[in-house]
Amino acid sequence: MTRRLFLTFKLALVALFLSSSVFAESEPKTNPQVLMETNLGTFVIELYPDKAPNTVKNFLTYVNDGFYDSTIFHRVIPTFMVQGGGFTADMEKKSTRDPIANEADNGLRNTVGTVAMARTGDPHSATAQFFINVSKNGFLDYREKTNRAWGYAVFGRVITGMKTVNKIRTSPTEKSKGMIDVPRETVTIIKARQIK
Repeated sequence: MTRRLFLTFKLALVALFLSSSVFAESEPKTNPQVLMETNLGTFVIELYPDKAPNTVKNFLTYVNDGFYDSTIFHRVIPTFMVQGGGFTADMEKKSTRDPIANEADNGLRNTVGTVAMARTGDPHSATAQFFINVSKNGFLDYREKTNRAWGYAVFGRVITGMKTVNKIRTSPTEKSKGMIDVPRETVTIIKARQIK
């Protein structure tokens, strides 16, 4: 009788251990999130480190260092995207870290609300500037590893606050200091901070 009770107890412990392990593994992973506070409102970006680990790490380093605070959205095209993260309100370009490798071949697409890295014609030239797609921009997606077809690395998505992004998107623009599509009234990132 004692042996039978012992075996029952042992089986109950094993079952409890297995069920707690399964439960622990089934808990959803939480992706990091960044709150962007602008003078037109706020929005939250969810990041995808499983798809673009180096890009997310780079972006969070800039966020946590306060790099984006007091920068502006300096390029706004209402049927395309809004771009920021590189200039001060007086259109001075901020110094950045070294460029990162392009992770556009991660399966993510440049659809409405996604966030991607801005870069020059060199596929591996992204530093701090990012853009939010306000249209379906499939022509920016990765096709192959050539200069013309590398694409632009999507690494996150706006999950709340697209109303704010649309306010930025519809800002009237002008030429300013040799640049085009600059909002006539400055759109400032007051503060960017990681919230998860």
